[in-house]
Amino acid sequence: MIHIVLYEPEIPGNTGNIMRTCVATGTKLHLIEPLGFSLDEKHLKRSGVNYIDKLDYEVYKNFEDFESKNQGIYYYFTRYGHKPHTSFDYSNPKEEIYLIFGKESTGIPKEILRKDLDRCMRIPMTKNVRALNLSNCCAIVLYEVLRQQNYRDLLFEEPHKDKDFINLD
Repeated sequence: MIHIVLYEPEIPGNTGNIMRTCVATGTKLHLIEPLGFSLDEKHLKRSGVNYIDKLDYEVYKNFEDFESKNQGIYYYFTRYGHKPHTSFDYSNPKEEIYLIFGKESTGIPKEILRKDLDRCMRIPMTKNVRALNLSNCCAIVLYEVLRQQNYRDLLFEEPHKDKDFINLD
C-alpha cells in the first residue's frame, strides 16, 4: 500500500487537494498534529470536493505516535535531500511505502531526517524556487510510485462516460 504522510500541515487548501488525490489513487493519508486548521473547516472540505467521505486517513498526536503504529519504508521529501524522487525503486506493490512531507513553512525537522538520510530526497527544480506547492509535490511523487507499479487498479477510462459522447476510437 502507498501512504502519504503530512507532518504538521498548515494550509487547509493544500491538505484538501492532497485528500482528493489520495481518494483518486486509493492512497491512505496520515496527518501528524498539530494541524494548522480544523478537519471540518469548510475550505478543507471544498478543496476535497465531495470525496472526503471516501478518504482513508488517520490523525496522530506526533511523529513518534505515527512511527509506533506504521511499519514500512519511509521516504522523506525535503529541501535538504540530495537525490531525486525518481532514483528509488517503488515497484514492489507488497511494500508499505510512506511518502513523508513536511509542513509548508519549515518542512520536516532535522532530528527526524537524521534517522534515515539515505531516503531523503528532493524534487529537482531551478535555483529560483526553494520549493513547490505541497499538494503538487505529493502528486508528482505519488504518480511516480504509481507509474512504477503500473498504476495498480486505477482506471484508464472515465468511469461515468456519457453514453451520447462521440466515440473517439
